[in-house]
Amino acid sequence: MADRTPPLSVEELHTLVAGGEIDTVVLAFPDMQGRLQGKRFAARFFLDEVLRHGTEGCNYLLAVDTEMNTVDGYAMSSWDRGYGDFAMHPDLTTLRRVPWNAGTAMLHADLAWDDGSPVVAAPRQILRRQLERLAELGYTAQVGTELEFIVFKDTYEQAWDAGYKGLTPANQYNIDYSVLGTGRVEPLLRRIRNEMSGAGLTVESAKGECNPGQHEIVFRYDEALVTCDQHSVYKTGAKEIAAQEGMSITFMAKFNEREGNSCHIHLSLADADGTNAMAGDLEGGMSEVMRHFLAGQLAALRDFSLLYAPNINSYKRFQPGSFAPTAVAWGQDNRTCALRVVGHGRSLRFENRLPGGDVNPYLAVAGLVAAGLHGIEQKLELPEPCPGNAYAADLDHVPTTLREAAELWENSTVARTAFGDEVVAHYRNMARVELDAFDAAVTDWELRRSFERM
Repeated sequence: MADRTPPLSVEELHTLVAGGEIDTVVLAFPDMQGRLQGKRFAARFFLDEVLRHGTEGCNYLLAVDTEMNTVDGYAMSSWDRGYGDFAMHPDLTTLRRVPWNAGTAMLHADLAWDDGSPVVAAPRQILRRQLERLAELGYTAQVGTELEFIVFKDTYEQAWDAGYKGLTPANQYNIDYSVLGTGRVEPLLRRIRNEMSGAGLTVESAKGECNPGQHEIVFRYDEALVTCDQHSVYKTGAKEIAAQEGMSITFMAKFNEREGNSCHIHLSLADADGTNAMAGDLEGGMSEVMRHFLAGQLAALRDFSLLYAPNINSYKRFQPGSFAPTAVAWGQDNRTCALRVVGHGRSLRFENRLPGGDVNPYLAVAGLVAAGLHGIEQKLELPEPCPGNAYAADLDHVPTTLREAAELWENSTVARTAFGDEVVAHYRNMARVELDAFDAAVTDWELRRSFERM
């Protein structure tokens, strides 16, 4: 991967700390859900100690459920193994200011064991490994994520106390592309845009979406790992800014029966001189590399659905006519397909429309790269595009439940070849834990239907 100038250099951090402008440094890593976990350090201590030596974090952070409960089934961490530590090594290329938290800087960490070996099931390391494989062929992945969310006028604490029922969305009706609609919540959107810019992200636009209170802010694409790091900063920061404004944001894939929150992921390949390796002289302006890469996406789409749709709620999005895909298909600028090819020449790329707002970007992008490498290595042929409504076409269906996706993942030869048995087992167990918890729960739906009438 090319050398990069970080949003904030170590030398600049020294100056800001000495001048009293920065007093806190956050060192964090993405967990299995893509959430940032870590520590806040006194800035001087960070510069004197952590910068050189790193720090430690309990290895149960990659072996718990969504609610941070310890669960069984993970090889890396358990009561039997004593829940020890792994090392957190600062990645200085990610150092940035965090404008929404006064006097604060932040950077990401890579995880390693005591002997220096990487924690292979850590999301950031999973993505790094796939990018290394891609680099061996002379390519880098350029990625953009489009993350939707719903804004509520209730605080997170009020939403919790209300059981997440009866919340007031920031807009009362469909405001897709409405300038008037986004204007209603512009103070919040403006803070998010400007303060993300202050954190080193390049903002492109903000727009309203279909579900009441639903919005999308888009940032410029970048190298894959950079984009995923920025995605995690943005998702965390947007929630923190909303909380400061007395509001709340949800990125969950399907909050209600209306349109869900998507996270469409765009990917192209650059060769050594920065040229788009996907552009060429074949049909649709594609190169042979792109045709193989896209064919790999189709071949692995069902097997890798766990990486794109990691939660029980994720699968509620996949409804006909919802702009969330149901068919394993690709098309030219066709939003009914799981894979949509867009752009021309230098901008040619494909978009995976499966992921929702709950996706872990590191795992999803690792899946896209691994699937594309499978297509290149096997020289897979790209079938004809879907020219019409993929919802109504006779095509393979994406998994409809987390249970189906987990079984496909566990039994996938492609997944084991690309990621290894340890990673496959780790994320199969993550799905098992969620399924066990859901199977044991009594839902509001059951109570409404059964309390009196059964």
